[in-house]
Amino acid sequence: MWQAVSGVRGDGARPMRRQDHPSLGRPAGRPAHLYLPPGGSATRRPGSRAVTRSGRFRRAPAATVVWTGGVTSGDTGLFGPDSMTWRVHGDPAMAIAGFRALLLQAVHPLVMAGFDANSTFRDDPWGRLRRTGEWVATVTYGTTADAEAAGARLRSLHGRLAPGIEPRTGRSYRVDDPDLLLWVHCTEVESFLSTYRRCGGRLAPGDGDRYVAEMRTSARLVGLDPARVPDTVAGIEEYYRRVRPELRVSAVARSNALWGFVPPMPRWVQVLTPARPAWAGLVTVAAGMLPPWARRLYGLPGLPTTDLAATLSGRAVRSALVALPERWLGSPARRQAHARLAPVTGHPA
Repeated sequence: MWQAVSGVRGDGARPMRRQDHPSLGRPAGRPAHLYLPPGGSATRRPGSRAVTRSGRFRRAPAATVVWTGGVTSGDTGLFGPDSMTWRVHGDPAMAIAGFRALLLQAVHPLVMAGFDANSTFRDDPWGRLRRTGEWVATVTYGTTADAEAAGARLRSLHGRLAPGIEPRTGRSYRVDDPDLLLWVHCTEVESFLSTYRRCGGRLAPGDGDRYVAEMRTSARLVGLDPARVPDTVAGIEEYYRRVRPELRVSAVARSNALWGFVPPMPRWVQVLTPARPAWAGLVTVAAGMLPPWARRLYGLPGLPTTDLAATLSGRAVRSALVALPERWLGSPARRQAHARLAPVTGHPA
């Protein structure tokens, strides 16, 4: 269920649709139109689904995002508009970077075993991908309170999951094992940064290290000690060197990778839109941007020419996406954050 919590907005009654908020996707058939009166207490609009009278929405147990919205204008969140995190995560190259991160994370057999045992990916793959995007958007652009609350819920959820056994090696694992969390964190950060760079994103000397250091805040939210998380690009490369002997592509990883290339889509989408080839193209470029050693684990070419082809393709994709209107491609969460900060920055939302 969704519930509301006080302190949303106090600027007069006006309708708002839950699906308009960047981190709250509307489940099919569940409209939630609210009037937000002065003081921020949410009330039920005739014809809408019932909500509580508090003002913030929360979904249990899988939700990783909330909207408090009622914080003082000017809360920059954990990073803010001048951060490398905003620059990298707001770039169209993230359309490729997300796929690259998922493919790279999958080569750790214990991480994949935990994912397979506890994820809803098989039953709701699109929902699982959406929630991952919501997590990144909330941590990047949300208020400080929203990001901290999202982290607390994620840590609580991970802590409640039962330990498991990786079937091939018989090794035990916990989803909240710091070693596994560190792998997921480093592969995400390195994938986002390297894809941004290779697709033509602007990076001055030191910007890469600045981004890696900033993202230790995100590592803290998932339960890691920032002191043991790499804070430079070289630190992540050294971490990869140490962990590579443990990596392999399991049957689950290979199955999920195959899904990534050919995901289920409604028949009309496959026939009447270019979604299928466009999706496959993005995943192909993402696979080509994997480190050569990771490509070889998948049985893909690890040649320098593959790197060059992937880089050129990534730049072409980013150039095409940059040319699209911002309202088509821009993150709703980013727009929401700019609106929140407009009174302070003086820039329009």
